[in-house]
Amino acid sequence: MEKIDFKKLFKDLYAPPSKSPVVVDVLKMNFLMIDGKGDPNTSADYQAALETLYALSYTLKFMLKQAKVVDYTVGPLEGLWWTDETGALSMQDKSRFQWTSMIMQPKQVTKAWIDKAVAAAKRKRDLPALAKLRFESYDEGRCVQIMHIGPYANEAPTIARLHEFAREKGYSLRGKHHEIYLGDPRRTAPEKLRTIIRQPVQ
Repeated sequence: MEKIDFKKLFKDLYAPPSKSPVVVDVLKMNFLMIDGKGDPNTSADYQAALETLYALSYTLKFMLKQAKVVDYTVGPLEGLWWTDETGALSMQDKSRFQWTSMIMQPKQVTKAWIDKAVAAAKRKRDLPALAKLRFESYDEGRCVQIMHIGPYANEAPTIARLHEFAREKGYSLRGKHHEIYLGDPRRTAPEKLRTIIRQPVQ
């Protein structure tokens, strides 16, 4: 089987070539998702969500490869971020954040495969966020996006630049702030972290 790498297959969405803002049309895709709230730097729920998403995503990958259905590279972690307050998302007070952490799944992943993966994961270890896991389609449509290079805490100027680009193109912002994490903060120096910042527009 040929191994699918989604960052190569959907290069404009997962491997943009430069740090310049661009307009993209995002196709409808399926995700494993877990919702939560609070500062991701201190929230035990956030860490539990990530552990569960990665465990299930890799379990699915190996199951589908073993069954000779498809072989693929597990996609990057993604996050939707918002607050109940109106206005721009504030990076200063992350305790107010609400979030959906998610990992995209190939079209061959079905509810039946997920049920098998959940059962297998339960046999191996305790995953506290497993009860919150859901499998849904997400359809963003037209968005603006930009590559941010550097610490997550320094994203504010990049976000402002992206929003200004959207206004210059005649768009208004809609939906939830979306981030795609291409680097592992446990293994990558903060100044080298790469994050795709995406914002739906209309």
